[in-house]
Amino acid sequence: MTYEPREIERKWQDRWEDGGRYHAEPDGDDEDATFVTVPYPYPSGGMHIGHARTYTVPDVYARYRRLQGDNVLFPIAWHVTGTPIIGAVNRLQKREEDQMSVLRDTYNVPEDELEQLETPMGFARYFIENHYKHNMKSLGLSIDWRREFTTNDERYSKFIEWQYESLRDHGRLEKGLHPVKYCTDEENPVTTHDLLEGEEAEFQEYTLVKFEKGDTVVPMATLRPETVHGVTNAYIDPEADYVEAEVDGETWLVSDEAAEKLVLQERDVEILDRFTGEALVGQRVTNPVTGDEVLVLPATFVDADNATGVVMSVPAHSPDDWMALQEAKADDERMREYGIDPAEVEAIEPKAILDIDAYDDPFPARAAVESYGIESSDDPALEEATQEVYNREFHDGRLKDMYGEYAGEVVEDVRDDLAASFRESGDFDAMYEFSEEVVCRCGGDVEVAKQDTWFLTYSDEDWKQMTHDAIAELDAVPENTRDQLDHTVDWLNEWPCIRNYGLGTKLPWDDDFVIEPLSDSTVYMSYYTIAHRLQDVPAEEMDREFFDTLFYGESEVADPDETALELREEWDYWYPVDYRISANDLISNHLTFYLFHHTDLFEQAKWPQGITIMGMGLLEGEKMSSSKGHVVLPAEAIEEYGADTVRFFLLNSAEPWQDFDWRGDEVGTTQDQLARFYERAQDVISAPEGERDLKRIDRWLLSKLQSTVRDATEAMEAFQTRKASQEAFYHFEEHLTWYRKRADLDREGARWTLREVLRTRLRLLAPIVPFVANELHEQLTGEDVDKGQWPEPDPELESERVEAEERLVEALADDVREVVDVTGTDPDHITVYTAADWKQTVYETVREVGPDVGAVMGRVMQHESLRDRGDAVNDLAQDLVSQVRERDDDELAALDDVDERDVYERATGYLAEAFDATVDVVPESEADSDRASRAVPFRPAIDLE
Repeated sequence: MTYEPREIERKWQDRWEDGGRYHAEPDGDDEDATFVTVPYPYPSGGMHIGHARTYTVPDVYARYRRLQGDNVLFPIAWHVTGTPIIGAVNRLQKREEDQMSVLRDTYNVPEDELEQLETPMGFARYFIENHYKHNMKSLGLSIDWRREFTTNDERYSKFIEWQYESLRDHGRLEKGLHPVKYCTDEENPVTTHDLLEGEEAEFQEYTLVKFEKGDTVVPMATLRPETVHGVTNAYIDPEADYVEAEVDGETWLVSDEAAEKLVLQERDVEILDRFTGEALVGQRVTNPVTGDEVLVLPATFVDADNATGVVMSVPAHSPDDWMALQEAKADDERMREYGIDPAEVEAIEPKAILDIDAYDDPFPARAAVESYGIESSDDPALEEATQEVYNREFHDGRLKDMYGEYAGEVVEDVRDDLAASFRESGDFDAMYEFSEEVVCRCGGDVEVAKQDTWFLTYSDEDWKQMTHDAIAELDAVPENTRDQLDHTVDWLNEWPCIRNYGLGTKLPWDDDFVIEPLSDSTVYMSYYTIAHRLQDVPAEEMDREFFDTLFYGESEVADPDETALELREEWDYWYPVDYRISANDLISNHLTFYLFHHTDLFEQAKWPQGITIMGMGLLEGEKMSSSKGHVVLPAEAIEEYGADTVRFFLLNSAEPWQDFDWRGDEVGTTQDQLARFYERAQDVISAPEGERDLKRIDRWLLSKLQSTVRDATEAMEAFQTRKASQEAFYHFEEHLTWYRKRADLDREGARWTLREVLRTRLRLLAPIVPFVANELHEQLTGEDVDKGQWPEPDPELESERVEAEERLVEALADDVREVVDVTGTDPDHITVYTAADWKQTVYETVREVGPDVGAVMGRVMQHESLRDRGDAVNDLAQDLVSQVRERDDDELAALDDVDERDVYERATGYLAEAFDATVDVVPESEADSDRASRAVPFRPAIDLE
């Protein structure tokens, strides 16, 4: 029977759905309850193969736990709040070329269905139903679909309102000015999920050194305020647009873009005049700290869109500035073009402001440039050299005497204090910038804005400590996830949790705002437990007291709601979450928020138990990109290869926390391997059932099966889905290959053995390739796998001795093959010589005494019969000591009971067939061949004729 994957898969998919197979209900004993979750999808586009892996890994674990006897809840919902879907709809309505290409060419949206995508929920519903939900069912995900919801559902919003009212009452919400990511097109705060570029961008607070030109302030931004004494000149882009503006009562000269940013950062700005940067070129401005006048030079490398658009230069301590100054000195023609006397530029000299042992040169920048062999500002090595100097000076640089009370101090220890001191004196100011360019999904530029906003106080030390406590108790997979979470908790501060518009829940006490999408998705796992039962509860009854009763019990409210008390039983049964499976890039936001909110809202017994991290996906070695069409759609992959093949490849190519690479040729190979497995299984199923009349080779395969069960179980417990599939499939196939060579497959015992092996392997593989496993298991036993149990090792079928004996046979066959290959002979007869008794005595002595050759010789020389053998005994003892060290204790103990000659004699039939030769096993003492003397215990000598 040939393997027809889609026919099999559709059959089981329909059966599972019609029977509600994965509907999870409390069964009274919550000791066996397992709750597995994964971040709900955001359907602002279609599902690609990377998503398929994300949702398949938790399914594998859920299926494994069911086979272990657990009652498992694996739900899913749909995250639609925020602005990405709105942005996608806007781009669709405008018929933007890139958006239309993604919809038509990447996600295959039919032309006549585009219109239904022109509303936010129409857009979301299309991708939910036609992509995510369809693909999840095709993949066989064992989801309880009764519990699905969207995050703009009326009842879910009531749950979010309860959460935020509770957090506010607990003192976890405050209102005030706070830097936020702000889309200048949408005129709205945005968060990580709303971004097209710059997801990892951080807020950077720049110090503005307030240089002066008469009554006008020319602020220059720096992240190194301690370098103010080292400024020798400044740079401006002569062709960029600048303004003179009144900023909080002072007259400032900044770039046009900077003025707009200052407005966003709650500065009072009035534009007085506009001009290009050329107006300042050749002018001198005064350093507010030193009183020095510095020359402003033209420079095309100045980015007017970064900070204030005017840059101060510290050539002694910045390789960038060092090279820029050298090039300015060499460009007399350009200087004259702007009316600057080249002699003035030539006269500019670097100023050393700190001492650092790492450089002999008083100017670290010059030393670094020379060390890296940098000859121009275009050299890519300049960035590395600059970073090296900055790092060394920050950690080890000591300020010179010009810094007064800070002289002799290390920069790292006093930077903030020094900047604060100059700010108090009025010489410094500040503004925010991003660490990299940030672009909204709508295509708009994102800038740092200060807004009067509600924010979560993740900076609270007591809240941080509770979250650290939760992390300490987590089962973190892989283990280094724990350190990453702790690190995030340490640096995380206030988080703005509202926005001006978008889909989502209104802030309960101010409906001008909605709660942003990362902030409304922190404890929704608790909502899963009762989501399917809330449909019968009127939304207006789901007030604060309702949820307090549900989550805290009747003692927490004056008049507990009876429905809420009933629902509490199901929540209490399923909670806490046993495992949250999520992406590595969500550690720095969602996963940490998830832990913070659980520690505040729920008692410790309900805190999350485990987190497993997922790696990223590549396609043919390159990062997947929907916008570039560089994706594989699960539906297409499933139709081409079958769902089990897709699952098997995704799970077997890397462990969950590792990145995987989808390669079409390798996926095809995986399909071929599953087909061979299916067809060989048909041979076993169709053969007459045998009796349990076992020979040694049968016992060997059954023993290997038990260790496979043990190894696969340990792997599944550790979320090592790749190792589990490798053990159950590929590694065991190697054992079967050997078994087929060694056994008469038509024997009763062999048929019984192969059926037992297949039955066990199908249960081991069921979480990974559920369709083919269920189909074959039903053909074999009359029942599908889901009604069975995960295998346990059977001690009666384990035998280290049998495995050790078979290893001897395999080693002998390998040795014969090696001799044949080396000599180029085609033997008619093979003689196997087993070691003489005196050699066995030496071996037994090594086993008793241990790997100390001197001690072994002292013992064996007590045997009169061995004394005359002298050097031969010594050489043998050293050889045997090496052999013993190479074997583990279990194998050595097993070999103690092995009759080596009997093992080889029983294998003569196999050897004769394998090498098409007659085979004899002869003790060394009965041999007349010199070659026999080479035999040692468990390593026979071989003679070919």
